[in-house]
Amino acid sequence: MINYNLKQIKAFVFDVDGVLSLNVIPLALNGDPMRTVNIKDGYALQLAVKKGFEVCIITGGNTEAVKIRFERLGIKHIYMQSAVKINDYKDFILKTGLDDDAVIYCGDDIPDYEAMKRAGLPVCPADAAPELKAIAKYVSPYKGGEGVGRDVIEQTLKAQNLWLGDEAFGW
Repeated sequence: MINYNLKQIKAFVFDVDGVLSLNVIPLALNGDPMRTVNIKDGYALQLAVKKGFEVCIITGGNTEAVKIRFERLGIKHIYMQSAVKINDYKDFILKTGLDDDAVIYCGDDIPDYEAMKRAGLPVCPADAAPELKAIAKYVSPYKGGEGVGRDVIEQTLKAQNLWLGDEAFGW
């Protein structure tokens, strides 16, 4: 259970590789990485959008399939090829006008470190790098790609009495 005032959360920021997809990525014949997706993460992400939360993806990757996946879930803030994630996090904060305390940032490795330190609620999967576990206020019991997104979104929506309702029963 997350030990944070989840009633103040208004946004979720997620890394992709190792958070919303598995740590192991098969390669296509042309060398492009192919990601996995967790269906329950996807459900929670689209529900968070429908409930009015800002949802953001910040990834170092640049695969069209990843962009299409998250756009189809209703996510408008998608940063691909993020070389320095703190810069894209700051841009997201500027565009949305949110305070850091209202943001959950979920990352798993060193490129997420600076943004996680700035976010109000830094979160990581169970198999994150030790440096991120050390700064996380919540370490999900789930490994990357196995339900971390669902875990934090569900806990937040439940804390705000938004988990079940008309929007919950459809895509």
